[in-house]
Amino acid sequence: MADGMDMASIEETFRRFAVHGDTKASGKEMNNKNWAKLCKDCKVIDGKGVTSTDVDIVFSKVKAKSARTITITEFHAAIAELAPKRFKGRSAEEALPALHALLAGAAPSNTGVTKAAAVGGVDRLTDASKYTGSHKERFDADGKGKGKTGRADTVVNSGYVGNYKGVGTYGDKVAK
Repeated sequence: MADGMDMASIEETFRRFAVHGDTKASGKEMNNKNWAKLCKDCKVIDGKGVTSTDVDIVFSKVKAKSARTITITEFHAAIAELAPKRFKGRSAEEALPALHALLAGAAPSNTGVTKAAAVGGVDRLTDASKYTGSHKERFDADGKGKGKTGRADTVVNSGYVGNYKGVGTYGDKVAK
């Protein structure tokens, strides 16, 4: 078995992956999606000895029958079962510390996550300086949207018709 410091870092890896992508997760249980992500990110899945199917089978084997998640003790049983498959030429006693070394201190990665691209037509659509007419009024001088004030007509109860430029000049005209 690995030393205490190594176990602490492996359990910290478990907690990091257990809460990844789920705001309500406590870090005490891990679902199958996060288990598969852990195995993929930590290079437990190598495509030859361990595949994603193997990872799913091991998850189903170690979890309780009606449960949808695994606990930390079931996690240790799962990695103990995957270790000999991942390191084929080694004995189970040698393979487990090698797998612990892969898992120690790992965190979920966001590589391959789709990013918003601003190319081609998207650039033109998001450039507020190119807007004309009434759409131009929806943005301030910096190109930031004004929100509701930019698209809602405000009612002025002055008694004049909307868009009348001479508001408040009636008294001046009558006095002349």
